[in-house]
Amino acid sequence: MAELVMSCCISGHEKTQRIRSREIDRKLNRDRLTFRRTVRVLLLGAGESGKSTFLKQMRIIHGQDFDDEQVREFRTVVYNNILKGMRVLIDARQKLNIPWGDETCIKDAAKVFDYNGNTKIDQSVFCDYVDSLKKLWGDSGIRTAFDRRREFQLGDSLKYFLDNIGRIGTSNFSPTKQDILLARRATKGIIEHQIMIKGVPFMFIDVGGQRSQRQKWFQCFEGITSILFLASASEFDQVLMEDRKTNRLVESCNIFETIINNRSFAAVSIILFLNKMDLLAEKVKYVNIGDYFLEFQGHPQNLDDVKRFLCNMFDSRRRERSKPLFHHFTTAIDTENIKHVFQDVKDTILHDNLRSLMLQ
Repeated sequence: MAELVMSCCISGHEKTQRIRSREIDRKLNRDRLTFRRTVRVLLLGAGESGKSTFLKQMRIIHGQDFDDEQVREFRTVVYNNILKGMRVLIDARQKLNIPWGDETCIKDAAKVFDYNGNTKIDQSVFCDYVDSLKKLWGDSGIRTAFDRRREFQLGDSLKYFLDNIGRIGTSNFSPTKQDILLARRATKGIIEHQIMIKGVPFMFIDVGGQRSQRQKWFQCFEGITSILFLASASEFDQVLMEDRKTNRLVESCNIFETIINNRSFAAVSIILFLNKMDLLAEKVKYVNIGDYFLEFQGHPQNLDDVKRFLCNMFDSRRRERSKPLFHHFTTAIDTENIKHVFQDVKDTILHDNLRSLMLQ
């Protein structure tokens, strides 16, 4: 009798194990199918080209809102962007020997300059700087330094944040989506984010663009469906933060040349985003691109001439000329622009990879 009970127990145990094993196999098969159908999009480009901003847009456009904790983190990033940016302007004003418009700003400058960027800042601490920030941003000396920002390293979003300091400096400030898009935090390491787009899983992979981060790029190359290469079109008159001498646009072209001619990517869709068109449109009004690129032919204040020249700069780096270079002129902080552009990009990616993605 005892043997019969034990036999039943063993049979029951084996049955449970078999059921569990079949469930695991089904899950593994589902995961394998999902992986094979996943569109793996690698975002590449130099630092500050807009890769992370593009990924934020993908989340916003496809309804993946930021949770409360992430919003609080972005609030801290905004505070840091403003205080660190103002410190850069204060330092630049002094080094460029630009006089204060109002000498009483010296006290406010000293207060802001003493800010320790390594300390986590909360709303109550930031609010203590607001009056000084307003006064400094209104001073002609700081404004003159800002107008000469190509001569030093300054974040693109600082003007937006300082123009909105009245709203940002309130005790109940919560970042808007536009604030989040403009909040700048350097990407370190590899960030992966999956988004379901019309039933197709897209895995976006964002890697840091600074020189120190690029050795990590090769870790992301396997199984890539498409590469979106972002270049900041407005940085033709700026130099790298890393060495303070290399032209940023030349650096982007050199990286692009390495990627576009890599044999590993022969079957990969590579799409060029010439980004920050809003900043470029403003810059060509008063900066002559011909002063930085002697080969430029055209009218320096004609945006179409400049766009054509920039596109040809990148296109000329391709050794394989049998197919056209897919490119888009983008403004990563403009949700409608990115929504429209990504619709075209998505169709291109899916069309080029229909068979390998098993979507037919």
